[in-house]
Amino acid sequence: MTRFLLVTDLDNTLVGDQAALERLNQQLMQLRQEQDILLAYSTGRSHDSYLKLKATEPLLDPDALVTSVGTEIYYQNSRTPDPDWSRTLDNGWVREDILAITAHFQDLVLQPASEQRPYKVSFYLAPHLASDLVPRLKVALHIRGLDTKIVYSGGKDLDILPLGGDKGQALLFLREQFDISAEQTIVCGDSGNDQALFSVGKERGVVVGNAQPELLQWYKEHGADYHYLATRSCAAGILEGLHHFRLLS
Repeated sequence: MTRFLLVTDLDNTLVGDQAALERLNQQLMQLRQEQDILLAYSTGRSHDSYLKLKATEPLLDPDALVTSVGTEIYYQNSRTPDPDWSRTLDNGWVREDILAITAHFQDLVLQPASEQRPYKVSFYLAPHLASDLVPRLKVALHIRGLDTKIVYSGGKDLDILPLGGDKGQALLFLREQFDISAEQTIVCGDSGNDQALFSVGKERGVVVGNAQPELLQWYKEHGADYHYLATRSCAAGILEGLHHFRLLS
Protein backbone atom coordinates (compact mmCIF):
# COMPACT_ATOMS: atom_id res chain seq x y z
CA MET A 1 0.00 0.00 0.00
CA THR A 2 1.56 3.31 -1.11
CA ARG A 3 1.68 6.04 1.50
CA PHE A 4 0.45 9.42 0.31
CA LEU A 5 0.43 12.96 1.73
CA LEU A 6 -2.19 15.58 0.85
CA VAL A 7 -1.35 19.11 1.98
CA THR A 8 -3.88 21.90 1.49
CA ASP A 9 -4.31 25.54 2.37
CA LEU A 10 -7.58 26.37 4.16
CA ASP A 11 -9.15 29.74 3.35
CA ASN A 12 -10.41 29.95 -0.25
CA THR A 13 -8.77 26.59 -1.02
CA LEU A 14 -10.26 23.84 1.11
CA VAL A 15 -12.82 26.21 2.65
CA GLY A 16 -15.16 28.44 0.68
CA ASP A 17 -17.74 26.04 -0.79
CA GLN A 18 -19.30 23.97 1.99
CA ALA A 19 -21.19 21.58 -0.28
CA ALA A 20 -18.00 20.79 -2.20
CA LEU A 21 -16.06 20.47 1.08
CA GLU A 22 -18.54 17.89 2.35
CA ARG A 23 -18.18 15.90 -0.90
CA LEU A 24 -14.40 16.07 -0.62
CA ASN A 25 -14.54 14.99 3.02
CA GLN A 26 -16.47 11.86 2.04
CA GLN A 27 -13.84 10.97 -0.56
CA LEU A 28 -10.96 11.64 1.84
CA MET A 29 -12.54 9.54 4.59
CA GLN A 30 -12.83 6.67 2.13
CA LEU A 31 -9.22 7.12 0.99
CA ARG A 32 -8.03 7.11 4.60
CA GLN A 33 -9.81 3.79 5.15
CA GLU A 34 -8.66 2.14 1.93
CA GLN A 35 -5.15 3.57 1.54
CA ASP A 36 -2.40 5.00 3.73
CA ILE A 37 -3.31 8.65 3.14
CA LEU A 38 -2.06 11.41 5.46
CA LEU A 39 -3.84 14.77 5.55
CA ALA A 40 -2.15 18.06 6.48
CA TYR A 41 -3.49 21.61 6.55
CA SER A 42 -1.07 24.46 5.80
CA THR A 43 -2.50 27.88 6.63
CA GLY A 44 -1.56 31.46 7.29
CA ARG A 45 -3.87 31.39 10.30
CA SER A 46 -2.57 31.09 13.83
CA HIS A 47 -3.45 27.95 15.80
CA ASP A 48 -6.19 29.79 17.72
CA SER A 49 -7.62 31.18 14.49
CA TYR A 50 -7.62 27.68 13.01
CA LEU A 51 -9.63 26.40 15.99
CA LYS A 52 -12.21 29.16 15.42
CA LEU A 53 -12.49 28.14 11.76
CA LYS A 54 -12.83 24.49 12.73
CA ALA A 55 -15.76 25.40 14.98
CA THR A 56 -17.68 26.76 12.00
CA GLU A 57 -16.56 24.54 9.09
CA PRO A 58 -16.78 20.74 8.66
CA LEU A 59 -13.04 20.07 8.72
CA LEU A 60 -11.62 16.58 9.13
CA ASP A 61 -9.00 16.20 11.85
CA PRO A 62 -5.62 16.39 10.09
CA ASP A 63 -2.55 14.27 10.79
CA ALA A 64 -0.52 17.49 10.83
CA LEU A 65 -1.34 21.17 11.01
CA VAL A 66 1.03 23.85 9.71
CA THR A 67 0.04 27.32 10.89
CA SER A 68 1.26 30.92 10.73
CA VAL A 69 2.58 30.68 7.14
CA GLY A 70 4.71 27.63 7.84
CA THR A 71 6.34 28.75 11.09
CA GLU A 72 4.53 26.33 13.45
CA ILE A 73 3.80 22.61 13.05
CA TYR A 74 1.36 20.63 15.18
CA TYR A 75 0.51 16.94 15.08
CA GLN A 76 -3.03 15.57 15.38
CA ASN A 77 -4.76 17.31 18.31
CA SER A 78 -1.64 18.70 20.00
CA ARG A 79 -1.63 22.35 21.07
CA THR A 80 2.16 22.48 21.35
CA PRO A 81 4.19 23.18 18.19
CA ASP A 82 6.96 20.79 17.18
CA PRO A 83 10.03 22.04 19.12
CA ASP A 84 12.47 20.63 16.54
CA TRP A 85 10.89 22.75 13.80
CA SER A 86 10.87 25.81 16.04
CA ARG A 87 14.59 25.41 16.73
CA THR A 88 15.38 25.45 13.01
CA LEU A 89 13.82 28.93 12.76
CA ASP A 90 15.73 30.49 15.65
CA ASN A 91 19.04 31.17 13.88
CA GLY A 92 19.34 34.87 13.01
CA TRP A 93 15.76 35.70 13.97
CA VAL A 94 15.58 38.90 16.06
CA ARG A 95 11.96 40.02 16.28
CA GLU A 96 12.70 43.31 18.06
CA ASP A 97 15.09 44.42 15.29
CA ILE A 98 12.48 43.64 12.64
CA LEU A 99 9.88 45.74 14.44
CA ALA A 100 12.38 48.60 14.78
CA ILE A 101 13.00 48.63 11.03
CA THR A 102 9.37 48.25 9.96
CA ALA A 103 8.41 51.19 12.21
CA HIS A 104 10.02 53.45 9.58
CA PHE A 105 7.57 52.23 6.90
CA GLN A 106 4.37 54.13 7.63
CA ASP A 107 2.33 52.27 5.02
CA LEU A 108 2.78 49.00 6.90
CA VAL A 109 -0.16 48.51 9.27
CA LEU A 110 0.53 46.01 12.04
CA GLN A 111 -2.01 43.19 12.16
CA PRO A 112 -3.79 42.34 15.44
CA ALA A 113 -1.87 40.69 18.26
CA SER A 114 -3.67 37.41 17.55
CA GLU A 115 -1.85 37.19 14.19
CA GLN A 116 1.62 37.94 15.59
CA ARG A 117 3.56 34.77 16.35
CA PRO A 118 7.05 33.99 17.71
CA TYR A 119 8.42 33.50 14.18
CA LYS A 120 6.05 35.71 12.19
CA VAL A 121 5.57 39.48 12.07
CA SER A 122 2.47 40.41 10.08
CA PHE A 123 1.19 43.61 8.50
CA TYR A 124 -1.51 44.85 6.18
CA LEU A 125 -0.27 46.53 3.00
CA ALA A 126 -2.38 48.00 0.20
CA PRO A 127 -1.68 46.31 -3.17
CA HIS A 128 -0.85 49.54 -5.03
CA LEU A 129 1.99 50.17 -2.55
CA ALA A 130 3.50 46.69 -2.50
CA SER A 131 5.65 46.80 -5.64
CA ASP A 132 7.58 49.82 -4.34
CA LEU A 133 7.64 49.11 -0.62
CA VAL A 134 8.57 45.41 -0.56
CA PRO A 135 11.94 45.83 -2.37
CA ARG A 136 12.85 48.75 -0.10
CA LEU A 137 11.94 46.74 2.96
CA LYS A 138 14.08 43.82 1.80
CA VAL A 139 17.07 46.13 1.42
CA ALA A 140 16.53 47.69 4.86
CA LEU A 141 16.37 44.28 6.54
CA HIS A 142 19.44 43.06 4.63
CA ILE A 143 21.50 46.12 5.58
CA ARG A 144 20.66 45.43 9.23
CA GLY A 145 22.00 41.89 8.77
CA LEU A 146 18.63 40.19 9.21
CA ASP A 147 18.12 37.07 7.12
CA THR A 148 14.37 37.09 6.63
CA LYS A 149 11.76 36.16 4.06
CA ILE A 150 8.94 38.50 3.02
CA VAL A 151 5.70 36.92 1.82
CA TYR A 152 2.97 39.12 0.31
CA SER A 153 -0.35 37.45 -0.48
CA GLY A 154 -4.01 38.07 -1.07
CA GLY A 155 -3.38 41.69 -2.05
CA LYS A 156 -3.22 42.71 1.63
CA ASP A 157 -1.14 40.46 3.92
CA LEU A 158 2.60 40.97 4.34
CA ASP A 159 4.41 38.48 6.57
CA ILE A 160 8.05 38.64 7.61
CA LEU A 161 9.40 35.18 8.44
CA PRO A 162 12.73 33.55 9.26
CA LEU A 163 14.71 32.79 6.12
CA GLY A 164 14.13 29.05 6.55
CA GLY A 165 10.48 29.32 7.46
CA ASP A 166 7.59 29.18 5.03
CA LYS A 167 4.97 26.68 3.90
CA GLY A 168 7.42 25.01 1.53
CA GLN A 169 10.16 24.47 4.10
CA ALA A 170 7.57 23.19 6.58
CA LEU A 171 6.41 20.75 3.88
CA LEU A 172 9.95 19.41 3.46
CA PHE A 173 10.17 18.92 7.23
CA LEU A 174 6.83 17.08 7.26
CA ARG A 175 7.81 14.81 4.38
CA GLU A 176 10.96 13.87 6.28
CA GLN A 177 8.99 13.15 9.46
CA PHE A 178 6.49 10.99 7.57
CA ASP A 179 9.11 9.48 5.22
CA ILE A 180 7.14 10.41 2.11
CA SER A 181 8.65 11.41 -1.25
CA ALA A 182 7.75 14.46 -3.29
CA GLU A 183 6.21 12.21 -5.93
CA GLN A 184 3.79 10.83 -3.31
CA THR A 185 2.68 14.31 -2.23
CA ILE A 186 -0.08 16.59 -3.54
CA VAL A 187 -0.30 20.24 -2.45
CA CYS A 188 -3.23 22.62 -2.96
CA GLY A 189 -3.41 26.40 -2.70
CA ASP A 190 -4.82 29.70 -3.93
CA SER A 191 -2.57 32.61 -2.91
CA GLY A 192 0.91 34.05 -2.72
CA ASN A 193 1.89 32.35 0.51
CA ASP A 194 1.14 29.01 -1.19
CA GLN A 195 3.79 29.55 -3.88
CA ALA A 196 6.34 27.92 -1.59
CA LEU A 197 4.26 24.72 -1.55
CA PHE A 198 4.47 24.51 -5.33
CA SER A 199 8.10 25.51 -5.76
CA VAL A 200 9.95 23.57 -3.06
CA GLY A 201 10.24 20.36 -5.08
CA LYS A 202 8.40 18.14 -7.52
CA GLU A 203 5.29 17.66 -5.42
CA ARG A 204 2.17 17.45 -7.55
CA GLY A 205 0.17 20.63 -7.11
CA VAL A 206 -3.42 21.78 -7.55
CA VAL A 207 -4.01 25.51 -8.07
CA VAL A 208 -7.71 26.02 -7.44
CA GLY A 209 -9.76 27.89 -10.04
CA ASN A 210 -10.36 30.91 -7.76
CA ALA A 211 -6.62 31.47 -7.18
CA GLN A 212 -5.30 34.97 -6.49
CA PRO A 213 -3.50 36.85 -9.30
CA GLU A 214 -0.06 36.42 -7.69
CA LEU A 215 -0.35 32.61 -7.71
CA LEU A 216 -1.80 32.55 -11.23
CA GLN A 217 1.14 34.66 -12.40
CA TRP A 218 3.57 32.26 -10.69
CA TYR A 219 1.83 29.32 -12.38
CA LYS A 220 2.06 31.06 -15.77
CA GLU A 221 5.80 31.62 -15.33
CA HIS A 222 6.86 28.49 -13.43
CA GLY A 223 4.11 25.89 -13.73
CA ALA A 224 5.25 22.36 -14.65
CA ASP A 225 3.56 19.21 -15.91
CA TYR A 226 3.13 18.07 -12.30
CA HIS A 227 1.05 21.18 -11.55
CA TYR A 228 -2.64 21.40 -12.39
CA LEU A 229 -4.77 24.55 -12.73
CA ALA A 230 -8.33 23.59 -11.84
CA THR A 231 -11.36 25.16 -13.47
CA ARG A 232 -13.45 24.87 -10.29
CA SER A 233 -13.07 26.78 -7.06
CA CYS A 234 -12.13 25.78 -3.51
CA ALA A 235 -12.82 22.16 -2.50
CA ALA A 236 -14.41 21.45 -5.90
CA GLY A 237 -11.08 22.42 -7.48
CA ILE A 238 -9.23 20.05 -5.14
CA LEU A 239 -11.59 17.23 -6.11
CA GLU A 240 -10.95 18.05 -9.78
CA GLY A 241 -7.20 17.93 -9.17
CA LEU A 242 -7.33 14.63 -7.29
CA HIS A 243 -9.18 13.09 -10.25
CA HIS A 244 -6.60 14.61 -12.63
CA PHE A 245 -3.74 12.98 -10.69
CA ARG A 246 -5.71 9.70 -10.45
CA LEU A 247 -5.80 9.65 -6.69
CA LEU A 248 -9.55 9.44 -7.19
CA SER A 249 -11.06 7.33 -9.95
